[in-house]
Amino acid sequence: MIFKVFYQESKAEVPVRECTNSLYMEAESEREVRLKLKDQPYNIEFVQKLEGAFLEYEQNHHSFELEK
Repeated sequence: MIFKVFYQESKAEVPVRECTNSLYMEAESEREVRLKLKDQPYNIEFVQKLEGAFLEYEQNHHSFELEK
């Protein structure tokens, strides 16, 4: 499954929509995504599972690149 992660660069930052970044990650569950990113300094706001038309849209209309 592919997930889109919305995050801030620093855990000290207050979430502000204009400063939110995103990345794409392949994992079996949201929990696995969070475990893979736990050593990063990110303040994770939301993890969204992408499938169907949503996944197709992201792959075609954004700089879609899976994180390792």
